[in-house]
Amino acid sequence: MTEDRSRRTQRALAAAAIGLMALAGLWTLRLFLHPIGWAVIFAISLWPSFTALARRHPRHARLALPALATGLVALLFVVPLVMVAAAIVHDSASVLAWVHEAQANGLPAPDMLANLPYGDHIRDWWNANLSQPGGLARIAHGHGQTTVLGTGEKVAGAVFHRVVAIVFMLLILFFLLRDGDRLGTALHVATRRAFGPGGEMVFEQVTAAVRGTVNGLVVVGFVEAVLIGATYAMAGVPHAAPLAVVTGLISAVPFGAVLAYLAAAALLVAQGSVGWAIAIAVWGSVVVFVLDHFVRPVLIGSATRLPFVAVLLGIIGGIEAWGLIGVVLGPALMAALLLLWREWVGEQEGPLAPHG
Repeated sequence: MTEDRSRRTQRALAAAAIGLMALAGLWTLRLFLHPIGWAVIFAISLWPSFTALARRHPRHARLALPALATGLVALLFVVPLVMVAAAIVHDSASVLAWVHEAQANGLPAPDMLANLPYGDHIRDWWNANLSQPGGLARIAHGHGQTTVLGTGEKVAGAVFHRVVAIVFMLLILFFLLRDGDRLGTALHVATRRAFGPGGEMVFEQVTAAVRGTVNGLVVVGFVEAVLIGATYAMAGVPHAAPLAVVTGLISAVPFGAVLAYLAAAALLVAQGSVGWAIAIAVWGSVVVFVLDHFVRPVLIGSATRLPFVAVLLGIIGGIEAWGLIGVVLGPALMAALLLLWREWVGEQEGPLAPHG
């Protein structure tokens, strides 16, 4: 009896030590959790195509193919960000000059205000606040804004942080693809030992959910960037190409693409092209409505067998809980929970399904 109690105590202490070590490891890697998460997501999404190429070219599976896949990810996701950043830097001098001019001499009210509802009231407020020298600074300080220099320093720090995170994400992705077979086998063994066959089924469901979500985001984002971006070019929107890239990138966020094409429409209104602005608003609304409500749920739900409401709640709730990476984690978690529920109520076979 004493020996059995001693063994149970040793096992409890070992489990506690392992738990503390795992927490310490997570705390040590806390700055890299998002890069690691994105690397895992991209690795899961690319794995079927990568393994097919690796079977055809086994001699290149350890170096050339992982490097090629990592380079493609960088090309599809990093280069567009660089394009947007380059456009912002290119225009920063003119923007600063415009801010200083508006600060020194005031910002005259645009003529289009007369054509807007309540335009007289808006113009009166504009003349009382923005048309006077120093009015722009008073409004900025009234809203708790910092100086242009302080804002620039914060933006530069954020950009540097994102660049470092992207570099580590690409590095981790390379090694995940290179050693994916060994890591996948180890994960299956660990999942089976910890949770049994049911754990493996949940693991496979989460993997399918991640892959379907990423495919849905990439396909829909690309189509939205092309369709809406072509309208930008035809309408003469300033910097149409970078703005199209931004539209595709932020389309992963609910209503993100809406904000992008409404900003483009506002630029056209400021230039006096009201007709083209209305056309962009209408066309963008049609494209986003069709793709977000019909195409994206099909791409995501077909891989995870999730209903539309579960996909939508998973995306929005995931962003709220986890940030941008929650766009993928949310539907994946919903898929795992739905699998467990279907087993529990007997809709499909599994370890949790009722017997008899």
